[in-house]
Amino acid sequence: MAVDWQAIQRENIELTEKLADPKVSGDPAKLATIGKRKKELDELLALRDGIAHAEKAIADVEEIAKGEDESLKELAVEEEAAAQERLERLRARLVELTREHDPDEDKPAILEIRAGAGGDEASLFAKELYGMYVRFSEENRMNVELLSSSASEVGGFKEVVFKIDGSAEGGAGPYGLLRYEGGTHRVQRIPSTESGGRIHTSTATVAVLPEAEESELQINPEEIRVDVFRSSGPGGQSVNTTDSAVRITHVPSGITVSCQDEKSQHKNRAKAMQILRSRLKAKQDAEAAAERGGVRRSQIGTGDRSEKIRTYNFPQDRITDHRIKRSFSNVKGVLGGELRSIIDALRAAARSEE
Repeated sequence: MAVDWQAIQRENIELTEKLADPKVSGDPAKLATIGKRKKELDELLALRDGIAHAEKAIADVEEIAKGEDESLKELAVEEEAAAQERLERLRARLVELTREHDPDEDKPAILEIRAGAGGDEASLFAKELYGMYVRFSEENRMNVELLSSSASEVGGFKEVVFKIDGSAEGGAGPYGLLRYEGGTHRVQRIPSTESGGRIHTSTATVAVLPEAEESELQINPEEIRVDVFRSSGPGGQSVNTTDSAVRITHVPSGITVSCQDEKSQHKNRAKAMQILRSRLKAKQDAEAAAERGGVRRSQIGTGDRSEKIRTYNFPQDRITDHRIKRSFSNVKGVLGGELRSIIDALRAAARSEE
């Protein structure tokens, strides 16, 4: 995104003059508004100067590196690395301040986790991923609400849908933090049931959707079909004697949502509509992006469930995020909720790409 530095410079001068005006200094509301904008412009201009200084420093050390003095060459390499790191940090902050804000980033996130290849082991892995996001949310002062779940016979999840709400440290919204978690997660380990000590590979898919409010997307009641039935547990056994479970089908799109965790049919229906609304909005957003054409997809990931994004390798205690080609250690810690370093790396990579 091109930044009009001349316009920013002019506005900054104008605001400086306004702050000196007694009419403004005597009005607390105006003073606060103008002062806030002035602070933003001051940071932008400081970033411009910092970037120019870092670029000059890199050019200078590159010239030194061309010389014949080996001791100076070694020093130049260190100086260039430090300047490059500083430059990337400044550019990332500039992108953050000047990028077009996506209103979805501040919204609650609805996550859908489904067991993939691997049978029982996949359902156990799906439950571990659910636990990872729950603990990550708790550590970042966000709230988790279970919307729908389907348990497996071994105590895992065939499917689990939940909402994360609140604002994490630094003001980031749940969807803004977790939007790059969508895709196929793969685990490599020796299952507890494996007597031969063989490593098994299992998968689970994650979808991350911004919550859609009723005001954003109206659903025509005539376009949905609602079925009620008795909720069931692992293996299909009945766990409820009343028809409290709800299945809602949006006929035009074919999207179906089932909720049975609540004992109240009314509550299950409300949760099912919440999920349906978010799925429909995600579908509409994807179709709109496709129609615009020429919109460059982020290399960080499209959020498509078929895209393999991350491997959790227990024997080597290594987690590899395939999109940014980076590896992290401490598999158990990450699955225990210590996910922040990976999320920060993904968000930084997205900003650098911008």
